[in-house]
Amino acid sequence: MPFQQKNGLRFYQFDIFSPAITHGVFTRHGGVSPQPWESLNLSISVGDEGTRVIENRTRVFNSLDRNPASLHDAHLVHGVDIILADAPRPVNQPIQKADILLTDNPEVSLFMRYADCVPLLFHDPKERVIALSHAGWMGTVKGVAEVTVNAMVEHYNCKPESIIAGIGPSISVDHYEIGEDVAVQFREKYKDDSEKVLQTRDNKLYLDLWTANAIQLRNSGVEQIQVSGLCTACHLDDWFSHRAEKGKTGRFGVLMALN
Repeated sequence: MPFQQKNGLRFYQFDIFSPAITHGVFTRHGGVSPQPWESLNLSISVGDEGTRVIENRTRVFNSLDRNPASLHDAHLVHGVDIILADAPRPVNQPIQKADILLTDNPEVSLFMRYADCVPLLFHDPKERVIALSHAGWMGTVKGVAEVTVNAMVEHYNCKPESIIAGIGPSISVDHYEIGEDVAVQFREKYKDDSEKVLQTRDNKLYLDLWTANAIQLRNSGVEQIQVSGLCTACHLDDWFSHRAEKGKTGRFGVLMALN
């Protein structure tokens, strides 16, 4: 089953990934934060107290038997900058701005936070490399999925056909209305494929981030792709959704590591 439970935490796991990696996309259950961050909020930038966020993060790491000190995270800025996470991020080191993390070190746990944007998880079992990316509409139109694949090829000698990718819980096309200013950027980026990522209903435009990122992955040579199909805005009982909760919400986390 895609959902697992441990120590009161509920998290999603992709079937496509092998036991060679540890990973979890954590729902909002099992933490200590009160409303509007109830309860497993993993971000200190949304108004929640730092002590609660640290406790929540510790619970996440413990549930997957990972040392919290193995953490390497990033300050997400909706771009395509990368971090080669060769070692855990020292506690006293400022968090770098990036939306792509990569590592081949089993002592490192990649960690990112989301609330509608798309978690992209990558594993190359042959080269023993993982990557974790953050794909909102801005990152998607800038090519964050293809940049991640290219970084795996350039820095770790991965072959795209060996890479396995997961598209995680995020806002679905049914709930992601956009303006013409965003739509025009996707038409320019996707050309003939733009009709696959943009939908019009009742004179309103909607963006399909799942399809948009899957197209990038396939065009980059990735053949093994699993889409979770879980909408954050549809299932507020499980997920934080920035749009559905009008910005007053927490962030769920994704943890990924090599075994």
